[in-house]
Amino acid sequence: MKLRVIWIFVAVVCLAACQPKKKEINFPKTDLAEVALIPKPVKTIATHSAFALDAGTVIFTTQTDSNFEAVGKFLSQKIKLKTGLNLGVNQTNEELPMERVVYINQSDSEDLKTPESYQLYIKKDSILLNAKTAAGAFRGIQTLRQLIPEQTNDTLVDHSLWLIPTGKVLDEPRYAYRASMLDVARHFFTVDEVKKYLDILAYYKYNALHLHLSDDQGWRIEIKSWPKLTEVGGASEVGGGEGGFYTQEEYKDIVAYAAERHITIIPEIDMPGHTNAASLSYPILHAGGKADKPRVRTDMLVGYSSFHTRKDTVYAFLDDVIREIAAITPGPYFHIGGDESHVTKKKDYIHFVEKVEKIVLKHGKTPVGWNEIAQADISSSSVLQLWNEPHNAVKAAKNGSKIIVSSAEKMYLDMKYDSISEYGLTWAGMIPVDVAYNWDPNTFLEELPQESILGIEAPLWSETISNSTELEYLAFPRAIGFAEMGWSPATHRNWDEYKLRLAQQVPYLSRMEVNFYPTQLVDWPE
Repeated sequence: MKLRVIWIFVAVVCLAACQPKKKEINFPKTDLAEVALIPKPVKTIATHSAFALDAGTVIFTTQTDSNFEAVGKFLSQKIKLKTGLNLGVNQTNEELPMERVVYINQSDSEDLKTPESYQLYIKKDSILLNAKTAAGAFRGIQTLRQLIPEQTNDTLVDHSLWLIPTGKVLDEPRYAYRASMLDVARHFFTVDEVKKYLDILAYYKYNALHLHLSDDQGWRIEIKSWPKLTEVGGASEVGGGEGGFYTQEEYKDIVAYAAERHITIIPEIDMPGHTNAASLSYPILHAGGKADKPRVRTDMLVGYSSFHTRKDTVYAFLDDVIREIAAITPGPYFHIGGDESHVTKKKDYIHFVEKVEKIVLKHGKTPVGWNEIAQADISSSSVLQLWNEPHNAVKAAKNGSKIIVSSAEKMYLDMKYDSISEYGLTWAGMIPVDVAYNWDPNTFLEELPQESILGIEAPLWSETISNSTELEYLAFPRAIGFAEMGWSPATHRNWDEYKLRLAQQVPYLSRMEVNFYPTQLVDWPE
């Protein structure tokens, strides 16, 4: 396999070399190690010359796996958006000389230790990207995108060149799971708004997006066997807006768009609390007792609703909901919520979690839940998401469960940055950009073994925001720092150095029209 790959690459490079020779370019000195890459790679070695990206560049990929060709086409599209260059993928054009080659290669190298590892070798006439999987190749092209300068060099030849520094990038993620969560229940976000968020997450090497699809104020996913969930439960949101929901076709569109970016969608149906919208749609689901009578809720209160945990109808309902969503969600996870069920008796809560966990497993998904679910006798295969109760995470880890770290006091993107923040809440404290960056999930909780940490997730609850502009204000730049936290070795992270690289993200954020919060902790360019 290795010899075959080498011969393919050699053949491609030779094909380029056989093109009519042009005058040798005297490149200015470059330094690959000084490029403001985020997340910071594991290892960068500079060789101080340049690869000249121009119209004579072509992209070739491993052709035994169509997913690698898709990565090449994605790169070509992004290069065109940034530079205007229209680079062919796995094709030659006799009218244009093929002078330089980008080759995206499926490799079985033992040095590629994870599915997302990649190796980037940049020379003057070729770029070789090695990865075991298309996901690894996709992470690698995000680095390559960041290496393409904003400005052309028009002084070396008679046409525009984008000079990419030469050298090596050897890289792999720290955690297998690197996610954000978007609450589309408190306020509904359109398909296009979710896609824009996915685009930015992908650029910074996130690999999962958790969608909070139901809550007291709204139900956001079509369930064909229970149509009133969207007819009734989808028609409201915090503040009294019109709400909204995703049809199953729209949801599948989001899932497919994420998959093209090698991002897994994780659906959440929160229960047995946070269920007012569902019980308003179908009152038979309502617990009664201490739980408030279902009504349209547009406030930000929590903890007053509950499903009836002893009714067979409730579990028949949930079987249908989980079955329909699981069928259109190819990823491995299904999130069952489980937080803030304050009006559910503890014994009823435990009974409920254990029954719902079995339903999720029956439909072929791995259950995920907020840290409260550890009160129940959950399977070691279930994943626990730590947001506020460390003892539950420790208990679950001892039981063999993996833990997603989402500390509210460090990672909740809906917390205000500071006292002058326009949006956000403060119940978990304010989280400035440096505070969000300057901590380590591996040492955050002493009793939690490092090997139990699956990864990190930055939740964005939407009580105080209602559109992309406001979403971006809270998410960025903090989500960029969390991207580095999830990917880069802890030893590579230094706030004083990072904030310089963060400031250099402005051209990309401006091109994407991202309304990021210009914290005074960073010296942003004019």
